[in-house]
Amino acid sequence: MAVDVLKKVPVSEQDPKVRATNFDEVCLGYTKEEAMDEASRCINCKNAKCITGCPVSINIPAFIEQVKDGNFEKAYEVISESSALPAVCGRVCPQESQCEGKCIRGIKGDPISIGKLERFVADWACDNGIKPKANPDKNGHKVAVIGSGPAGLTCAGDLAKAGFDVTIFEALHEAGGVLVYGIPEFRLPKEGVVAKEVENVKNLGVKIETNVIVGKSITIDELIEEENFEAVFIGSGAGLPRFMGIPGEQAMGVFSANEFLTRNNLMKAFKDYDTPIWRGKKVVVVGGGNVAMDAARTALRLGAEVHVVYRRSEKELPARVEEVHHAKEEGVIFDLLQNPTEILTNEEGWVSGIKIIKMELGEPDESGRRRPVEIPGSEYEIEADTVIMSLGTSPNPLISSTTAGLEINKRGCIIAREDTGATSKDGVYAGGDAVTGAATVILAMGAGKQAAKGIIEHFK
Repeated sequence: MAVDVLKKVPVSEQDPKVRATNFDEVCLGYTKEEAMDEASRCINCKNAKCITGCPVSINIPAFIEQVKDGNFEKAYEVISESSALPAVCGRVCPQESQCEGKCIRGIKGDPISIGKLERFVADWACDNGIKPKANPDKNGHKVAVIGSGPAGLTCAGDLAKAGFDVTIFEALHEAGGVLVYGIPEFRLPKEGVVAKEVENVKNLGVKIETNVIVGKSITIDELIEEENFEAVFIGSGAGLPRFMGIPGEQAMGVFSANEFLTRNNLMKAFKDYDTPIWRGKKVVVVGGGNVAMDAARTALRLGAEVHVVYRRSEKELPARVEEVHHAKEEGVIFDLLQNPTEILTNEEGWVSGIKIIKMELGEPDESGRRRPVEIPGSEYEIEADTVIMSLGTSPNPLISSTTAGLEINKRGCIIAREDTGATSKDGVYAGGDAVTGAATVILAMGAGKQAAKGIIEHFK
């Protein structure tokens, strides 16, 4: 069957009514034949703008050319030169605003499905036992990496490839950071994808020590002065949730999205493990980003009627279009141009409802989006037994408060150079959400990659 060069090869997904009742992966991925057909749409630009749109600079035309010819192992080698987590990125990166957003094919048709092809290659490599190649030559330098999320894993992997002796220190009992606790199973399988990507990084020679809270178990100064690490990379993320400060937020049945997703992902509450979590019948998620979509779709799968309350219109929703589309297909209700003013409680102190005021869009604010303005007298109440706040996160101050000479900004983020990741403290580097505040997986990976380059240059 001839390939329509202007249209993406469709990718199979679970039926919305079926997937809304399970935690299996929504997208089923390309078959070998579908991947080769989609790759054949690529025109292999000489000035490939897709590469500039990728925060880790994967040679996208080169790997797609190999997929087109059926050379999947070679395609994996090309990707692995730049990315430590291709199976993850192929699933959760916002390709539409990055590599695919710059695809020349997209000017007169659909852009190439770069993310789906990357996922196919990574999954094929995993199924066929293909792993990135380790560097047997060590340079004698010892580096500590704090956090095993996307920034930490990327930095550690690149340093190991360059011959460094690298140890990752992870606060939780399982490596993976936000990939494990923050993104739901139906978007990013933990055992089938994340654990295997982490194992690939370990196969490069990286050591991972879990249950080590840097700032409590050990400080950065102690890592340098007592454990003889010559450099430290901070990739500890941004796990401190924000709240609105409205009445009733301390009620039982109010969660941060971080807590709700962590209990369901890392503690496997969705599998009916002995993990305490309140499973509401009517859940309100406040916020409109990807994390809000994850929380809403998770609550839906636990049997709730779910409302997403967001103070702007659908056009301004910060979540990926694909995630909003999937949420709607599955039955999540969107209450847009509305904002909570109070969480209502019953006599026992549990959430009983939420008071909401309607909004309209005014003039643009500093972000460039039109500012939501309350409509006087438009308040009303809806029934709810659970409220999940998904309003963004900030870095935990534990590391910055226990590290002498480490400068932070007014948002509590570590100040680091964009090109090298170097901080105000000699020998200490940082990147990802700990520096920028909550952002995407691929941007954190890009920051980890830049910091690895900075550390490598420092020891030349």
